[in-house]
Amino acid sequence: MTNEELVAFVKKNPISVGCGAFALLVAVGIYFRSSEIPEAEALLAEKSAEAERYALNIKNSAQLKEQYETVVAANKDVDARIVRASQKGNNTQFFYKLQNDTGVRLIDFRQSEALGSASKTKTTFMPIAFNVSVQGTLPQILDFLRQLEGGTHYSRILSASCSSSPANRGGVLTLALSLELLGLP
Repeated sequence: MTNEELVAFVKKNPISVGCGAFALLVAVGIYFRSSEIPEAEALLAEKSAEAERYALNIKNSAQLKEQYETVVAANKDVDARIVRASQKGNNTQFFYKLQNDTGVRLIDFRQSEALGSASKTKTTFMPIAFNVSVQGTLPQILDFLRQLEGGTHYSRILSASCSSSPANRGGVLTLALSLELLGLP
């Protein structure tokens, strides 16, 4: 085919030749760009995951200021209710106040030393152990336990032992407690 015949063919079928040339260019473009497809898919997946994370962050941060203020207020409440191991006088006053409020008689009160397991963990708070013995009537002892449980400090009773004299069944009871209060060193 000569140049003149080729030009005549193109003039006679311009749409077919244009479509063929365009198809050839698209095929060459796909061939050369096919190696970039996996990289582009990986980049698309990465950007999609990042966009989803941003969308979740925006959605979850809608009430962030109110939640922060709630956490700060709760932290202040917890801080007001914990005991300090070094402030033995204040800790003693807590139990004397319970004695006065409930009418029981405080027989024995000891603050134990820091627990070995509490010092191994890396937490802010630690339990402060106490051994307490009180005497009183059953309603007084129950009131003492209620006020201890719902009082100003977070408490956990580890063991309790209640006894009375066999001769006086309706009289004075003795309650021995081993308990922990939430505290700081």
